[in-house]
Amino acid sequence: MLRTEELVVKVDDEGGKKCLLDHISFEVKDGEMLVITGPNGGGKSTLAKTLIGINKPESGKIYLNDVDITDYDINHRANAGIGYAFQQPPRFKGMPVSRLLSLAAGKELTEPECCRMLSEVGLCAEEYVNRQVDGTLSGGEMKRIEIATVLAKEHKLCVFDEPEAGIDLWSFSMLIQKFEEIHRQKKQSLIVISHQEKIIEMADQIMIVDDGIIKRMGSKEEVLPYLNGVKKCHECADRMEGKF
Repeated sequence: MLRTEELVVKVDDEGGKKCLLDHISFEVKDGEMLVITGPNGGGKSTLAKTLIGINKPESGKIYLNDVDITDYDINHRANAGIGYAFQQPPRFKGMPVSRLLSLAAGKELTEPECCRMLSEVGLCAEEYVNRQVDGTLSGGEMKRIEIATVLAKEHKLCVFDEPEAGIDLWSFSMLIQKFEEIHRQKKQSLIVISHQEKIIEMADQIMIVDDGIIKRMGSKEEVLPYLNGVKKCHECADRMEGKF
């Protein structure tokens, strides 16, 4: 279980402090799937990076299975059982995909094992297993390899930052199937940042983050009607704007 208590994250801004996250408190139970959504720039990725140790909170606490991990660095949190897929995955010139997967798994993987992981995220495995993780790969290819690195090792909690960004519809369908499988097995908790309706509908809980605060959080049945209402309001406003 992951639990946060009153997380506050601030950054230096023109001689002062700008608050990016303002007293964020929530929990994700074992085997549960939380989808975080909301407007761009509202603090979703900041929250994800705080959970995995890239951002350091000014105050507040983070607990994993009731262990205080607030002061853990990113490596210590990974060893504690938190996996993370970046919205913009890093590239490593000179490193083969197979080596990256082995590092992510924490053990030397065979070529068939690497190929299976790549196939699960919609890549033609034999074409990619020996490719370098560099600028020759497209954004969508990098995103799928990044997701494969998270799935290469079993975690207590996996955090995915907009995993659907930059991938084609066929690969997106395979990604949905993978999330459904993880969710069904209940072996790992999932936090997924997404705007995609199909991913949001899979959630046990939905959190809406905007302006650095939790605007609304609850079960799918509680929050989806609210989201649909907001969407209809925006669509209506867009139509009205087009009339003038």
